[in-house]
Amino acid sequence: MLRWLILILLLARPLHAEPVEVDLELVLAVDVSRSMTPLELEIQRRGYAEALTSDEVWTAIRGGMIGRVALTYMEWAGQFHQRVVVPWTLIETREDAARFAAAITAHFDGSMRRTSISGGLEAATIAFEINDFHGLRRVIDISGDGPNNHGRPVLPARSEVLAKGIIINGLPLMTEDEMSRRFGIPDLDAYYTNCVIGGPGAFMLPVWSWEDFEPTLRRKLVLELAGIEPQPQIIPVAGYDCMIGEKLWERYFGDWYSP
Repeated sequence: MLRWLILILLLARPLHAEPVEVDLELVLAVDVSRSMTPLELEIQRRGYAEALTSDEVWTAIRGGMIGRVALTYMEWAGQFHQRVVVPWTLIETREDAARFAAAITAHFDGSMRRTSISGGLEAATIAFEINDFHGLRRVIDISGDGPNNHGRPVLPARSEVLAKGIIINGLPLMTEDEMSRRFGIPDLDAYYTNCVIGGPGAFMLPVWSWEDFEPTLRRKLVLELAGIEPQPQIIPVAGYDCMIGEKLWERYFGDWYSP
């Protein structure tokens, strides 16, 4: 699956002789694991579309040093399950943002199995390496409703991303339903703080209810576009168990490397 993702990204590259300079290269990496219901998947896509076409986000885009950004929207689940919904796109007009938003909501795909934050980070990193943009900053904006439970542990994957100078910001989905109670953890915001986000100015903003999804996402995008770090909501702690997701899966379902 990752090999096909790389091929799709290569075919979708914009044709420029030289890299196009932008204020920000931003990968929107969105969780579509099996714990997400069809309604939640639709709320996510519509939320991104609404946020990206908001006045606040547009003002933040135009307020950059160059006044344009590059975006791509990908969805992820298990280690080998990622899909590019919208390839890298230059956003320098409101029409560009509107077209990007329309592409996100052109159709709605179903969920995929397992939760591999590490796999999502790896796919996002590849996306930076094969685009035709040069950003003053490179950021992965990763959302999720549970801890890593498939593929590589999240810490070494995070370390490799940070070593390339890429920032990781998080959008932990703290909503509660039967699926999240079974597969999630109550302190997902702490997990993201200690195990997922990283890099200069990295931050996470939790979503506590689906009604708050779009406003929280909009605020997060504005902060990312402006390069502003909000006050941390949770302070990292020594000894936090970043393998909690793998341990929970093994306890309830057996080997976490199984499909």
